[in-house]
Parts: sequence; structure tokens; C-alpha cells
Amino acid sequence: KLFTNTHTKTKNKTMSHRKFEAPRHGSLGFLPKKRTKHHFGRIRSFPKDDASKPPHLTAFRGYKAGMTHVVRGVDRAGALMHKKEVVDAVSIVETPPMVVVGLVGYVETPTGMRALTTVFAEHLSEEFKRRCYKNWYKAKKKAYTKYALKYSTDGGKDIEHELSRIVNFCSVVRVIAHSQVKKLKLRVKKAHIMEIQVNGGSDMKSKVEFAKGLFEKEVDVHSVFTQDEQIDVIGVTKGRGYEGVTTRWGVTRLPRKTHRGLRKVACIGSWHPARVSTTVPRAGQNGYFHRTEMNKKVYRIGKKGDGASCQTEADLTKKSITPMGGFVRYGEVNEDWIMLKGAIVGVKKRALVLRKSLMNHSSRRHLEKIDLKFIDTSSKFGHGRFQTPEEKAKFLGPLASKTGQFKP
Repeated sequence: KLFTNTHTKTKNKTMSHRKFEAPRHGSLGFLPKKRTKHHFGRIRSFPKDDASKPPHLTAFRGYKAGMTHVVRGVDRAGALMHKKEVVDAVSIVETPPMVVVGLVGYVETPTGMRALTTVFAEHLSEEFKRRCYKNWYKAKKKAYTKYALKYSTDGGKDIEHELSRIVNFCSVVRVIAHSQVKKLKLRVKKAHIMEIQVNGGSDMKSKVEFAKGLFEKEVDVHSVFTQDEQIDVIGVTKGRGYEGVTTRWGVTRLPRKTHRGLRKVACIGSWHPARVSTTVPRAGQNGYFHRTEMNKKVYRIGKKGDGASCQTEADLTKKSITPMGGFVRYGEVNEDWIMLKGAIVGVKKRALVLRKSLMNHSSRRHLEKIDLKFIDTSSKFGHGRFQTPEEKAKFLGPLASKTGQFKP
């Protein structure tokens, strides 16, 4: 009888384990948690090549301006919010046109890709050359002057020879492009340089011709991304300095009466082995980590100088994306810009990399067409009441400071 009761209890009990009841705090997949070396974002993988498409670029450079919110209609059959309106937070990234200054050819080897040769354009801008020097004002500013002579000697045979080597031997072509950071009010004069892979095209010759045709030309964000597309954002998170285990790893606080502090790990390991395991949460650097955030929906792409870029069918007010008083800690957006759903990594003014998605999307959420009803441009410094300066002036009427009636 005793045996039967014990057997019944064991049979009915749900099997479990401590790793399910109390899983570890924090992921070990992001170790080591240290400040990144890649301050401007680094593309580790490019999308898979598709020869059926025409040659195109797969990434772009942008600068985080700030956030606002939009009202949009949901068009997703079967969803609870179908045919209803929702409010979404959106991030604004300013994307001045990039300039292509060269191309690189890569060959496949058993240990990975190896750069075969590089071809640069004849004329390079000052902001590109500034990146080649530590102290521009002390430098002789002679970078690439001898290289530029290759275009004039022997009719540019040396350049054509290198391009033919890329066509004959390489399997991947990437252009060298730099951002025009001088167009932004960021007090930065050195351009941010990056490689962007060329995908599409039936053969290597079409890729090389496409890349060479872009030399010394501006490439805008409209030619790389489209509205309703899913893209990836690569950048560096906001730095938070040296922080304790509760904030850094999310471990549970100890009881209130704990001696010598309660925001701690109670036991950092057994007596033996006589060392602290690498899996135990410890205090240290938090933030300023390199991160890739996937599948950010493009809500809208705005053009430079378009005073009605935030106009919608439901809101006919002519207004640009810059809110009243400018974006906090950034200012005005005067170049091309792209609107992404949700928050993105980094602080204001941080250089980000926007990359085409690595996935083939099929879900309704990813393929949904975005119908914006309203874009908020009220002040972000406080509780903004007005969308445009004209609306504010109309509401407040003639001010004493403007009419000359104000007496200090």
C-alpha cells in the first residue's frame, strides 16, 4: 500500500528542472560586455546575392536625429486591430547622399573572402582625405595625388587592367562610399567611409560597370530603400559606464535587511573550484555595445527641401519632419531622411548603418502596406501643443514682443 501511494504521487507530478523554474539572469551570447572597437557600425554579413535582379546597393549610412509618433491605419486581415487606427513610435534618421569613391573585388578562399584589388576614383573630396590623416592641418594633403595620375598616363590602362582582374577572378564586388557629414551640423569634418556590397546583375561585368558608373556621384537613400521595406539597423548602443550586477545583468535584489548591501549576487561560487566562473554576473561596463537590430519597418522616406514631406491624406497641413524647436540635442533635419518603426540603438547624432534585410519576408505583419494618417511635429522639449509655427501664431494672436508694445 505504501509503495502504491508513492508510485501514484511520482506519476502525477509534473517533471521540471531548476533551469526552467529559475533560469539564469542575462544572456551569455553577448559576452564579452566591453566597449566596442567599431564605433560607427560594422556590417558582418550582406544579403544573399540574387542574379535575377538588376545591380543595386545593399546598405546606407545615416545619423540618428530623434523620435516622434504617428497615427496609422492597420491593414492586416485577421488581426484584432484590422481597419482601426493605432499610434506608433517612430525614429527619424537623417541620410544625406553618399559619394562612391572606389570599388573592391573579393575572391573566395578556403578561409573566407580575400580582397584581390581596389580601384579608386580620379577625384576624391576633402572630407574623404581628412579621414586618411590624424592631423589635417599639419598634413601635406598629398593623399592619392600619385594614384590620380594613373587615369592620365597611358590612357588609364592600369585602371582598366585592375577592373578586368576583378571581372575575371572575383566573386564579390563592394563599392567604397563615404557620407557627406559636412552637410550636417555635427561639427565633424571627417567623412565616415564604408564598403557596400553590390548585389544583382547577371555576371561580374555588369556589377563592375554599375559600380564604376557611380564613381564620384551622389547616391541617395531613395535608390537603396523603399517604403514598407524591412531593413536592419547596425550601430552602437548608448554608453552607461560602470554599473552593478542588478542593472547590468538583471539579477534579483536581496532582502531588505541584507548586511553590506542588497544589489548584489549572494553567492559567486563554491569553495572549489577556487575561482569565479565566467558565467557568474559581475559588475562592469554597461552599454556602448555593437548591436544589429533586425526587421525595422520603413514608414516613410523624405526628400531634402520638401516642405510637405509630413503631409498625409487625413492631415493636409504642409509641414516638414523637423518638430517645433528642432529635435532635442540634434536640431533641424535639412537633408533626406528615413522614418523607421520603433526605437533604434544609440544616442542622438550617432552614425548608424542601414542594411537591407537578410530574410525573405512572408508574414502579414512584414508585408503590410503602411497608411500614415498623421505625423506629430509638436515640440519635443515639453508638452507640445502646436504642430506648426503658423498654428501657434494663429492661436496666440499678435504678441506684445512682436508688435512693439512690450515695455521691459
